[in-house]
Amino acid sequence: MTNTESTKEASNVQQAVKPGLILAVVAVVQFMVSLDLSVVNVGLPEIATGLGFSAVGLTWVIHAYALTFGGLLLLGGKLADLFGRKQILVFGLALFAIASLVGGFAQAPEHLVAARAAQGVGAAALAPAALALLSATFPAGKERVKAFGIWSAMNAAGGALGVLIGGVLTQYAGWRWVMFISVPMAAIALFMALRVHSTPPTARDGRPDILGAALATAGMSLLVFGVVRTEQHGWGSSTTLTTLGIAAAMLVAFVYVEKTTRRDPLIRLGMLSNRSVAGANIFNLVFGATMASSFYFVSLYLQRVLDTSPALTGVEFLPLAIGVVIGSVIAIKLGLTVPARTLIVVGGLVTAIGFFWFGMIDSNGSFFTDAFGPSIVTAIGFGLCLGPTVSTATVGVDPAETGAASGLLSSSRQIGASLGLAALGTAAQVRTGPDPTPAALTDGYAWGMTLGAILLVAASVIALFVIPAVRPEPAKAAAAE
Repeated sequence: MTNTESTKEASNVQQAVKPGLILAVVAVVQFMVSLDLSVVNVGLPEIATGLGFSAVGLTWVIHAYALTFGGLLLLGGKLADLFGRKQILVFGLALFAIASLVGGFAQAPEHLVAARAAQGVGAAALAPAALALLSATFPAGKERVKAFGIWSAMNAAGGALGVLIGGVLTQYAGWRWVMFISVPMAAIALFMALRVHSTPPTARDGRPDILGAALATAGMSLLVFGVVRTEQHGWGSSTTLTTLGIAAAMLVAFVYVEKTTRRDPLIRLGMLSNRSVAGANIFNLVFGATMASSFYFVSLYLQRVLDTSPALTGVEFLPLAIGVVIGSVIAIKLGLTVPARTLIVVGGLVTAIGFFWFGMIDSNGSFFTDAFGPSIVTAIGFGLCLGPTVSTATVGVDPAETGAASGLLSSSRQIGASLGLAALGTAAQVRTGPDPTPAALTDGYAWGMTLGAILLVAASVIALFVIPAVRPEPAKAAAAE
């Protein structure tokens, strides 16, 4: 083959893969999923009034999504390997759009809870499929650094802007629009995804590990279920201990099955011997715990202590979105010369500084004196380490297992968010005490953020010693579906 023919063939492959289109699809998907996690929270009081939810029943608007999303992520990643990343992505987007539409038209509490559960199923399919697609399309070099930098910016910006969008929609358009808002985004992403080039599935031939899939899904779902219900049943209650005990037993059984099965395992345990994969997932677990908690505590501080309206609270979350973009741009600029491990560690420590600063909030303070500065520092830290963490989690992974690796990473983030929010929320509640005065509430939120800072420092130290310091590789030919 001549050089001219080789160049022409490479050009044809690049046109078929359409990396720009894939990056656009993944960016919209990640923004939508992140936004959905926060946009509904702001509308909860109006949802309760509009549909007649009880205080306990209202929590299931959040829990139903968390259960199906967290419980099915590993299975979603494996299905992407078995049936094709594009195919599972399209399925997830279609289901997510339909569930969002149905939820917006809900006429009873059970209708909305069912729609939220269906949204979680769709998200569990599309999130790991999209991430695997991104990883395969940009395997190394400048384009990979840029792609994951954009992914990280859209991920955190969606969460921060979700508060703004949720507040504005709830206050001026009604709570139903916090569900409807996902429909056009899913439709746009679905339209673009259908234009993405499709190739055969990447997973090895073999009988699917049905028992492992059942144990992982049930164990993860029970773990999330036990954690999110600690608001009603404390950590020491028999209900919580029994639920978490059964979840732990199922997950131990899952590990045993994965180790001994002759079928195609849901997660090949040997993948965890890859220090990049193991280190990135450990850091991601803690990162998910602290990031979810920061949104929670800052939102409550602004609204319950500083008496800020929902719409204005959303506006005051903009520095978080802006800071993440700044951090992501810095990560892109440094990513070509600085090892990902360095960016992860530095980003984790910068975020910890922001959390320590949040730990000094005052009940007599204001947004600009107490929240603006730490919001910027925290968000820059987020942006610095988020993209490199996600990119590192698939380094050295067999192309046939990128979906499984992506599902594992998404699972660690979701489980971390559930565990962290419950644990740090409980710590803040205990610190607040029985009399929730503004001063007591502030003390509780500050303590929760300080504990988050300590966790981030510990995670950064772990990342420093577990993740190998690998210099960025030159770009390779894109290979995706």
